[in-house]
Amino acid sequence: MKELIAVIGLGYVGLPLAVEFGKKRRVIGFDISHARISELEKGIDKTLEITGEELSAAAHLSFSLNIDELKLATIFIVTVPTPIDKNNHPDFNPLMRATEMIGKILKVGDLVIYESTVYPGATEEICVPILESISKLRFNQDFFCGYSPERINPGDPDRKIVNIKKITSGSTPKITVKVDDLYKEIIIAGTYSVSSIRVAEAAKVIENTQRDLNIALINELSLIFNKLGIDTEEVLLAAGTKWNFLPFWPGLVGGHCIGVDPYYLTYKAQSVGHHPEVILAGRKVNDEMGAYVAANLIKEMSRKGIATNSSKILIMGLSFKENCVDIRNTKVIDIYKELREYGCVVDIYDPLVSSEDAFSQLNISLVSSLKYDYYDAIIMAVSHRIFKEVEALKIKSYCKKMHLIYDLKYILPRSESDLRL
Repeated sequence: MKELIAVIGLGYVGLPLAVEFGKKRRVIGFDISHARISELEKGIDKTLEITGEELSAAAHLSFSLNIDELKLATIFIVTVPTPIDKNNHPDFNPLMRATEMIGKILKVGDLVIYESTVYPGATEEICVPILESISKLRFNQDFFCGYSPERINPGDPDRKIVNIKKITSGSTPKITVKVDDLYKEIIIAGTYSVSSIRVAEAAKVIENTQRDLNIALINELSLIFNKLGIDTEEVLLAAGTKWNFLPFWPGLVGGHCIGVDPYYLTYKAQSVGHHPEVILAGRKVNDEMGAYVAANLIKEMSRKGIATNSSKILIMGLSFKENCVDIRNTKVIDIYKELREYGCVVDIYDPLVSSEDAFSQLNISLVSSLKYDYYDAIIMAVSHRIFKEVEALKIKSYCKKMHLIYDLKYILPRSESDLRL
């Protein structure tokens, strides 16, 4: 009989994992949110990552808010968020709370696998001591750990969890094999086993750090090309004709991965006496893009003779990336706040985002419908599929006769926008 799995945290990472394992063996999906458990029990996933049909297909999956129901589990998979605080330092509170909970019910022979993004060494330096202290069990004698970093890509229907190769690791050679065999049950794309938990942690954190730096380079190039009067998209398309030119595009870099993970690595680097100049430089460029967009729009409005004070501006898109409902660490909010500082009246329209979430998390009241002949400027901030399907003429109909359209994501044809990154 296969071991019972408990998946701790049912967000973008945990739910797809629980669903796939739930097709093969008994799984209990645990979350501290009553609302989340309630909606999942009704077959609804508000993140839009899992359909009702997919939930139904996981015949062996159940959901719980009760820690006592996890006592029979022998494999615990932790998929809670690992955010940063206001100083851009790692915030391990969700991870530590989940670990403390597991420690209370940990038994001899149990396996705890972490998927949350951390810096190299965090699992064994932070989580293991908590497990030992609370359970009174000994690491690698009574219980064991593994690390298999998540590679979920929210809003991407073509790259689901089973289609993305999974890195696996364990705290002993035998456990490494066990963790790898476990994930092989569900990962069609295959697994890649590494020699230690620290290697797996490092591999994960540099995936998003590399992407962050590549986008920062393109963002900086776009700033240069804008000053030179050169169209960035045209340059990138031309450079992309070379086989080894990497296809990155300028834009806002937020979310709970690319905009966060590099700070985990830089924090650890600084703790061992190394100042990571390149990584932090990339972070600085990307973090300042929202302010740049707002300032550039105001400058162009003034140049065109459009009064900026009390001007009406529409931002299309609030989520941190396209085709996604998540607004955690969205950098659209930076544009919004900057424009408000300039005295503008700013509306945000995003039909994918929950108006309740926007208000509770960001204190923003989304507009549910758009007015014709109303806005002095529109910023196309997120390239949702639904926005790409709207014709330029329709978008322009929301604007006054004298207006500007700032297309951050190349949604519109070049001739139909006034400003682009």
